[in-house]
Formats: sequence, C-alpha cells, structure tokens
Amino acid sequence: MISKTFSITEIIRNRRTVKPAMMDPDLEIPIELVDELLENANWAPTHGFTEPWRFVIFSEGHRKVLGEKLQELYSKHTPDDQFRQDKIDKLGKNPILAPIVMAICMKRGDNPKIPELEEIEAVACAVQNMHLTAAAAGLGAFWSSPPILDTEEMREFLSLRESDRCLGLFYIGWLKEGENWPKSSRGPISDKISWFDKS
Repeated sequence: MISKTFSITEIIRNRRTVKPAMMDPDLEIPIELVDELLENANWAPTHGFTEPWRFVIFSEGHRKVLGEKLQELYSKHTPDDQFRQDKIDKLGKNPILAPIVMAICMKRGDNPKIPELEEIEAVACAVQNMHLTAAAAGLGAFWSSPPILDTEEMREFLSLRESDRCLGLFYIGWLKEGENWPKSSRGPISDKISWFDKS
C-alpha cells in the first residue's frame, strides 16, 4: 500500500497493474474515493477544453451484465479458428472479480480541427490520473482493452454515438488477503532518449 504522504515521484514509480484476479470483490470501495479518482481524471490536459473522457460505471449485479455482453461480443466477432474458451471465460469472469469496473469512453468533440488522436490521448491522461490516485490510496487498478470494445454493439450498449469510442475497461479493487503489491522494473531511460544535434 502506498501512503498519500509519498511524493508524486514515489507514487508514479510504485504504480502497478493489479489484475482482477488479485482483487477482493467483496471489499467495498468508499464512494468518496471513487469520486476522487473521477475528479482527478477530470483534470487531465485537454486540447480546446473538449474534456472528451466519459466513464460508465458498473457495480454490484451490473458487473455480471457487462461480463455477459463481453462474452456475446467475443462469440460474434471472433473467427472460429481464433476462438479460445479460456478467453471467453475470462471475459465473463473478470468483471465480477473487481468491485467496480468503468468503461473508459472517448466522446468525440465537435471541433474538426482537433484530431481524434488528441482526444484519445486526453482520455489516456485522464486514466493515468485515476491510476496514480488509486495507487496513492493502495487501491489496485487495471486498464484492459480487448478489441471487441471498439464495435457498434458496444457503443450501443454504452449509449455512445457512432463517432465516440470505448477505449477500455478500468477495473479497481483492494487486493485480496495474502496478495502483495506487484513489483516491476524499467530499462534505463538513457536507452530511450537522444539529443537532437544536426550541427
């Protein structure tokens, strides 16, 4: 668990992906904390102040409805030679393993001068804000983006317009008893930068 008294650098470097199987679906998340995640998401950078992020929240019995919809879409859009039973089982099970699942959506702005990519990037920044807020509270979080989310049926299910997109599902929950905060590492940043010099 990460204390809120930690610096932003410590929070960033200790943020982890915590998959639903590691979460306790019966441990309630205070609504005040959910509100804090969402309010911090709302302060992401946004070109033209379009604020394109939208979140559809699934809790309690609605998580099962979401799982069933994911299984339906997987069955419909997956060719027979690519169908995997373990995959469809996981799509149905994952939503009920986390106490809250949010559909991460992008509402396309009306200004055609702002590229769709910038709207998607703004939503990604909003999700990072939520991820860091969750980590600061010791709350596990996982952003999943199966291809079946970017379908007409999913947009209809989430009451999105044709120009809008579902960019993923954000699972949040406390770690189950006996689970430890995941460890991770990164390669040196020096391998990933270069200083432009054409003199």
